[in-house]
Amino acid sequence: MPDTQSNTTKPFSTELGSALNALRDKKAENIRLLDVSDISSITDYIVLATGTSDPHLKAVKSELDGALKSAGVSLIGEDRDTNSGWVIVDAFDFMIHLQTDSMRSFYNLDHLWNDANEIDVSSIK
Repeated sequence: MPDTQSNTTKPFSTELGSALNALRDKKAENIRLLDVSDISSITDYIVLATGTSDPHLKAVKSELDGALKSAGVSLIGEDRDTNSGWVIVDAFDFMIHLQTDSMRSFYNLDHLWNDANEIDVSSIK
């Protein structure tokens, strides 16, 4: 059930809000929310976030797992290895990429999805 809406035509889900709150609660950095619904056939939103280290990614992932479970989200897939510098959580309607700064710079998903509409994460509660 949609509870928040941006300047895009697709409403946000409570589940996406829960995920973003978990990222903010654990101090993930440089959180970006990209609306890829018009340019991707696999998901509607991509969330990019940076952790300061592998242990920080592990803590963020743990908080995210709890928030998604509480929100009743059934995951399509997820990485369980939090020591690689890159963790992916696929919740079908949205996909979350947690990366260390070096992994984020190297793979540059921000540039890969530069055609997406960026949404201000502070507008989502």
